[in-house]
Amino acid sequence: MRLITMTLPVLVVMLVLTGLVDQGEGTMCASTFFSSIVQLIPCRAAVVPFSPIPPSETCCNALKALGQPCLCVLVNGPPISGVDRTMAVQLPEKCTVNFEPCEIMN
Repeated sequence: MRLITMTLPVLVVMLVLTGLVDQGEGTMCASTFFSSIVQLIPCRAAVVPFSPIPPSETCCNALKALGQPCLCVLVNGPPISGVDRTMAVQLPEKCTVNFEPCEIMN
């Protein structure tokens, strides 16, 4: 019984972090939620609430590498401390990346 009590929370966390979410037109995010966050660390300054800082070239390159499906997983996932979702959704436009807009699900 103790093994089940310890294993179940770990399994739930793993399922949440997997982030393999369908984003329409058959494309999926192949990264976990956590690895997507890590990949976008260069964008942190550009998505802090009320930040006047534009995304850097490093941020834009990371965004392009991450892809639209994974960005949508992030903006629709659990809250991320210190990240303004509206600003995160604007990253593709600010980086001149040709992504379809993310559908924000509340």
